[in-house]
Amino acid sequence: MEREQPAKVGRRLAAIVAADVAGYSRLMGLDEVGTARALHEHRVAIDALVAKRGGRLVKSTGDGVLLEFPSVVDAVECAVAVQAVMAQRNEGIPQDQRMLFRIGINLGDILIDGDDILGDGVNVAARLEGIAEPGGICISSSAYDQVRGKVEIEFADLGEKTLKNIARPVRSYAVGLNASYADRVVPPPSSAPHLSIVVLPFANLGGDPEQEYFVDGVTESLTTDLSRISGAFVIARNTAFTFKGKAVDVKKLGRELNVRYVLEGSVQRGGKRLRVNVQLIDAETGKHLWAERFDKPIADLFDVQDEIVSRLANSLDAELIAAEARQAERSSHPDAMDLVFQGSSWLNKGLTPNCTVQARGFFEKALALDPENIEAMVGLARADALLGGAVMTDDWSARLTSAEVFLTKALTLAPNHAQAHANLGFVQMFTKRAAQAITECEQALTLDRNLARAHGLIGLAKVFLGLGAETEAHINEAFRLSPRDTFAHRWMLMVGLAKAQLGADAEAVIWMRRSLDANRNYSATHFDLAAVLARLGRLDEARACVNAGLALDPHFTIRRYRDVTYSNSDNPTYRAGRDRLIEGMRLAGAPEG
Repeated sequence: MEREQPAKVGRRLAAIVAADVAGYSRLMGLDEVGTARALHEHRVAIDALVAKRGGRLVKSTGDGVLLEFPSVVDAVECAVAVQAVMAQRNEGIPQDQRMLFRIGINLGDILIDGDDILGDGVNVAARLEGIAEPGGICISSSAYDQVRGKVEIEFADLGEKTLKNIARPVRSYAVGLNASYADRVVPPPSSAPHLSIVVLPFANLGGDPEQEYFVDGVTESLTTDLSRISGAFVIARNTAFTFKGKAVDVKKLGRELNVRYVLEGSVQRGGKRLRVNVQLIDAETGKHLWAERFDKPIADLFDVQDEIVSRLANSLDAELIAAEARQAERSSHPDAMDLVFQGSSWLNKGLTPNCTVQARGFFEKALALDPENIEAMVGLARADALLGGAVMTDDWSARLTSAEVFLTKALTLAPNHAQAHANLGFVQMFTKRAAQAITECEQALTLDRNLARAHGLIGLAKVFLGLGAETEAHINEAFRLSPRDTFAHRWMLMVGLAKAQLGADAEAVIWMRRSLDANRNYSATHFDLAAVLARLGRLDEARACVNAGLALDPHFTIRRYRDVTYSNSDNPTYRAGRDRLIEGMRLAGAPEG
């Protein structure tokens, strides 16, 4: 009988970081609840910094943490960033109440025990933490040898230290926290969560007490509606309203609430008109990122409030994505959500093959980092759906199939994801299931009443069902919610296609030209307009539109257009309208393929 061989012990070389809070027991004695809450908030900030540097939380023990990094440089830069952030967070706090971390770093051989790590390499890091100054960092000579000359940090040689339960003395170095370098290693996205925002109570500039309920209503409704943005972290209204009527230091507020963005605004009533001003501010830098003004006649105050809040929520969704993408571009260690925001930003830049393929690449990278990331699944599905449905590729059918697979998985994990329902509606619409598409879009609107895109998709579905006369009303509702939407040009084209289906070619031209005025980079509009102009006998203009379309999409052919559009619907009214457009494209000189 063979003797069972003992399991082989796993080993690897790693940078180990040990950290704890100096004087934690004393702080707990002063204020147990407040200290526990502060530690939790600081830990959220630290976890984000660790993730940015590719680190892994091995375990936490009360006020202490044990981390593992594949690179000593990343470990040291992360430690410096943590201490720099903690210095900011401790500003204005009495000296005896500040929470100061001590950090020890060692490069050593470790034993692997499941998710845990053991051995002298870990013990040395823990002992170095014990000799570090509060708010300071101490590293071993093995770690120092790897970072010397690679980071712009000064080190003080502490000599050889005899550490408890470590057989041999360890040469140690204190890290000099150079302020300018710390500013550079703290990543621009700070430690606050993605899409984190507080809506401050809007100011009532008129001072009319009877107007106060309306002003507070705008703030409360906007807080609720922004929380529906997928992935958003919105500070609750009860906390936000504690700042009502107070002068606020935006940077300090951002650190206190751990948010990236602050939204502030004012409401002023003059006669029968209402003016609302809003500003979106970067809480880290204090920089104004976006501002908007609404000037509306007062009819029913609640209707006005509803319209203002809906428009703000849609505008802010796009602005926050753009802001997150800019921060992600500056990150040397983007996480999955950084990549998702960059992908979404590319989609918002325009419906061109290049932008959509670029977006798809970012979503793919995000899924490679985090295979269960729902936002990445939905983003990748949306990119594939657009490539397939917007006549951008010859493998359109495979793209639509891929999109449905990802959306089905996303909705299994998150059944109430409004954008996923809307995107599934898009896929169904382009695969002869327009009636089901409308149901999906209606479900999306039940989950997020501000999802203007869902109204637009319902309008297009009506075209596929041969009900073009009903399209314009749905598009008008989309515009009511989001008049400056990044996809507004598509909505105008949808009305143009509906008018063409109804035989109102002159009106179709007006809507399609409006679409091009809004965005000249969507090739499909050029080809559709060319078809309608050709049918009206305006062949020179039609040929110019074909040339403009081919400049954007050189691979466009009538064959591809016919294959994609015929797969949308068997409705005879729809098909008759598409046959007229195809005839017009031939007259305009579009390549047959």
